[in-house]
Amino acid sequence: MSNSPVPAPGAAPHPGKPIHPKGLYKAFAASLTGTALEWYDFAVYSAAAAVVFPLVFFPASDPLTGTILAFSTYAVGYVSRPVGGIIFGRLGDRIGRKKVLVTTLMIIGVATVLIGVLPGYASIGIAAPIILVLLRFAQGVGVGGEWGGAVLLSSEYGDPHRRGFWASAAQVGPPAGNLLANGALALLTVMLTEEQFLGFGWRIAFLVSALLVGFGLWIRLRLEDTPVFKAIQAHGEQPHAPIKEVFSKELRPLIAAILCRVGPDVLYALFTVFTLTYGIQVLGYERNQVLTAVLIGSAFQLFMIPLAGAVSDRINRRLVYGAAAVLGGVWTFVFFGVLGGNNQPMLIIGIVLGLMAHSFMYGPQAAFIVEQFSPRLRSTGSSLAYTFAGVIGGAIAPLMFTVLLSQFGTWIPVAIYVAVAAVVTLIGLGMGRDSNTVEDEDYRLLLEGTGVTRTSGVGESR
Repeated sequence: MSNSPVPAPGAAPHPGKPIHPKGLYKAFAASLTGTALEWYDFAVYSAAAAVVFPLVFFPASDPLTGTILAFSTYAVGYVSRPVGGIIFGRLGDRIGRKKVLVTTLMIIGVATVLIGVLPGYASIGIAAPIILVLLRFAQGVGVGGEWGGAVLLSSEYGDPHRRGFWASAAQVGPPAGNLLANGALALLTVMLTEEQFLGFGWRIAFLVSALLVGFGLWIRLRLEDTPVFKAIQAHGEQPHAPIKEVFSKELRPLIAAILCRVGPDVLYALFTVFTLTYGIQVLGYERNQVLTAVLIGSAFQLFMIPLAGAVSDRINRRLVYGAAAVLGGVWTFVFFGVLGGNNQPMLIIGIVLGLMAHSFMYGPQAAFIVEQFSPRLRSTGSSLAYTFAGVIGGAIAPLMFTVLLSQFGTWIPVAIYVAVAAVVTLIGLGMGRDSNTVEDEDYRLLLEGTGVTRTSGVGESR
C-alpha cells in the first residue's frame, strides 16, 4: 500500500465529496463527449472495415481475403495504442490530464478526416492501403493516449466513494461513438444507392468528424486539471520516470489491469464488428439490418454502462465485473446457437443481451483499473494497461474470429475463443485489489490545506 498524505492531529475527517461540483459536471461531460467523439472516429473505421474497405482498398482479393486484410488494418489501430499509452500516459502524470486530452483529440481527428479524402486502390494503387494503415496507426496512437486521461478527468473530480459511476463517463464514449458511427453509415446506406455509397457516401461519415472534434476541443479547453493532479503538482510529487516506476513497483497491478480488460475487448469486438461480417456474409442479412441491430445494442449501453458503474459502487466491484464476464462467455454460445437467417428480432435481442453483459464489465472497468495504481502513477499505469490489453484482446479478435470461421466452417471455435478471454479476465480480477478511497481523500485534503502533513514518499506504490 502507498504511503499517502496523513491528516495532522485534530484535522476533521474528509467528507468524501467533490471539492468543485461545477467542475465535476464539466469534467464528466468532457470525459463522455470527448471520448465519444474520438470513438466515433474509431468506430466509423471499424464499421467501414467490415463493409467498405475490402472493396475500396483491397479489390484485387477475393471477398474473404479482402475482409481479413481490412481487419488487419483494424488491428493496426490497436497495435499502435501502446505507443499512445506510453507517450501520453507518461505525460499525464508529468504535465497533467487536460493537456494530454486536447492533444489526443487533435491527432485522431486529423487522421480521420484524411481517411475520408484518401483515394482508393483504383486511383493510386498500392499507395492507398499503405496510407490507410499509417492513418489508422495515428488513430490508434490518439485513442491509446485518450482513455487514461479521460477516465482520470472524471474520476478524480468525483467522490471516490462513487468512482464506479463517475469513471464510467469515459466508458460511455465507445458505445456513444459506435452509435453515431453506425447510425451515420446506416443512414447513408438508406439514402444512397450501393454504387453511390461505395463511391463517395462512406467518406461523408469520416468528414463529419471535423465538426465533432471542434466541439470536443471547445469543451476540453475550458476545463481545469483535476484536484488530485493539482495537489501532486503543487507539492512536486510528479514522478520523474513513471514508466520505470510502474514496472518496478506496481507490476502486479499492471498485470491485473491488463488481464481484466481482455474479456470485455473480445466480447465487444464480437458483437459490434464481427457480427457485421457474419450476419452479412454467412447468414445473408442485409447490411442495414445488421447495422440497425448494433445501433440498438449500443443505445442500450448508453444507460447500462453508468448503471453498472453505480452498482459496482454499492456491491463489490470485482464481483459485478466477474459475474458479467461469466455471463458474456456463456451468452456467446447461446447467441450463435439460436441465431439464423431471416430472423432480425432474434439478431437484435442477441446483440442487446451480449452488449448488456459487456456493459456490466465495462462500466466498473475504469474505476477498477484506476484503483490498481497509486495516484501519482495512475495516468501511466492506466494507459499502459488499457493499450497493452487492447493488443492481446480487441486488436486480433475480429481477425481471429474470421480466420477461425474460415478454417472450421462453424461458429463453435469463435465462441470458445470468447470463453477463454472471459477466463483471462477472471484471473486478472483475482490478482487485483479492491477500492482504496483514502488515497484520493488525502490528496484533496493536501490541496485544500486542511491540516494534512506529508509523509516521506507520498503516493509511492505498495
